[in-house]
Amino acid sequence: MDLPPVGLGTMGIDDPSVVETALDAGYRHFDTAQIYENEAVVGDGLAGADRSALLVATKLWTDSLAASAVRPGVERSLDRLGLDAVDLLYVHRPRGDYDPAATLPALEEVRDAGLTDHVGLSNFTLDQLHAASEYVDIAAHQVEFHPFFRDEALLDHAHRNDYPLVAYSPLAGGLVFEDPTIRAVAEAHDTTAAAVAIAWVTSYDGVVTIPKASSRGHLAANLAAADLELTPEEIARIEAIDRREELFPE
Repeated sequence: MDLPPVGLGTMGIDDPSVVETALDAGYRHFDTAQIYENEAVVGDGLAGADRSALLVATKLWTDSLAASAVRPGVERSLDRLGLDAVDLLYVHRPRGDYDPAATLPALEEVRDAGLTDHVGLSNFTLDQLHAASEYVDIAAHQVEFHPFFRDEALLDHAHRNDYPLVAYSPLAGGLVFEDPTIRAVAEAHDTTAAAVAIAWVTSYDGVVTIPKASSRGHLAANLAAADLELTPEEIARIEAIDRREELFPE
């Protein structure tokens, strides 16, 4: 998939005006999920927009992953979003009713029926990706990825199989604002730690990101951060930070 470098992660957004502001600021990739309980909010915010210019993604939660539950779950999401189809449909987490031999063929049937263009995965381990690859062409894999946590094996799998890695929590829940290395790089560029973290994430080939923001200023700054060019030395300094903070472990 050809995804923009920066999209909007909507977890916690409960006001359609935020989505409208993001749309006006230039966002084209909007990411939601059943478990966020805001698909209707996202749908209201996108109502009236040129659908052909947008990429809308949602994720099936664990109670919609049994083969018989997949299509009804997708249809409920589409109803809340006010859409006939989404561009990208993820398995949010491979647990609960998830069974690759049953869930993924059901998702392919949903795709063949025109309810989504692409099937993606989220929060999968390398072994789970290998198993899933037997049943579905992976369009994207969404994972936690920021200066304090990244899985090189997952990145390598994405590269070898030619699909994008979609990085969530690029600001590490705000922890990047405290880190002296990131702050020093930000000062060198007269920018913010948030911009440096986003630029670092998107400096990886095949990696895009979906930070959450609510104000117009932060929305615009996150979008512009992908244009910040870090030097190879700065990228290496951030990679070398000796700190591991996985915010959303299985």
